Amino acid sequence: MELWYTEQHTDSVRFSIKVKEQLYNNKSEFQQIDVFDSEEFGKFFTLDGLMMLTEKDEFIYHDMIVHIPMATNPNIKNVLVIGAGDGGTIRELTRYKTIENIDMVEIDKLVVDVCKEYFPLTASQLEDPRVNIFYEDGLKFVRTKKDKYDLIIVDSTDPFGPGEGLFTKEFYGNCFNALNEDGILVNQHESPYYPTYANAMKRAHKRIKEFFPICRVYQAHIPTYPSGHWLFGFASKKIDPLGNVEIEKWNDLGLKTKYYNTNLHKGCFALPNYVMEMLASQDE
Repeated sequence: MELWYTEQHTDSVRFSIKVKEQLYNNKSEFQQIDVFDSEEFGKFFTLDGLMMLTEKDEFIYHDMIVHIPMATNPNIKNVLVIGAGDGGTIRELTRYKTIENIDMVEIDKLVVDVCKEYFPLTASQLEDPRVNIFYEDGLKFVRTKKDKYDLIIVDSTDPFGPGEGLFTKEFYGNCFNALNEDGILVNQHESPYYPTYANAMKRAHKRIKEFFPICRVYQAHIPTYPSGHWLFGFASKKIDPLGNVEIEKWNDLGLKTKYYNTNLHKGCFALPNYVMEMLASQDE
């Protein structure tokens, strides 16, 4: 008998991966957690039936959510990461010796424990001495922080269930306050392709623009995410990821990456017309 993981992307579209075996199945206080092994994508894990990470393509997401802001401002020293229980964002951040402190806020400890066991390469740097893990609600955590961080990365689930509060006007306003004067906010920005995801993307973009004077969107192709076309938001108080980027300084670091490079840095901000029209509609 064949076993397939199937995710409902829309009412009329499904995405399926043939599964070799299910490795883990449990429900935490917050969500359903499952880990599978597959021929094509290796091990992957889902939360409430939605794909979070696969061994084969996780590098794309983590390269793009980390190296875009770090190449824009290589002087970042103090970072807040909200979500990111799989550890991939932390892994990429710890490659920068100049970063002095990483606060990671994950609401569900079981996600971290499961990823440490089944995805050791992704979670490999969670024990780095610069990393402080707080098992609490990111929305509440950021409320009390003022002018503290150089960079906030919102590596959240979709705006449903535990991740819902991380797409609100209150949350983005608190992120603005928690950043210092050179601060950068980067968030996973959903897909522009299917209507439900596109609407979430537009709402988030509109709310971020209410606080940040510089607000851009960039893209990557992630095969196992809905439609494969995925967006990230870049917002800052005064640093432009196209105008201020320190390309040579980043290249001099000699970091070996599988997806990101400094030519791609500029190119990923060049968006298709239909996406630009969606974003422009939120300026009205």
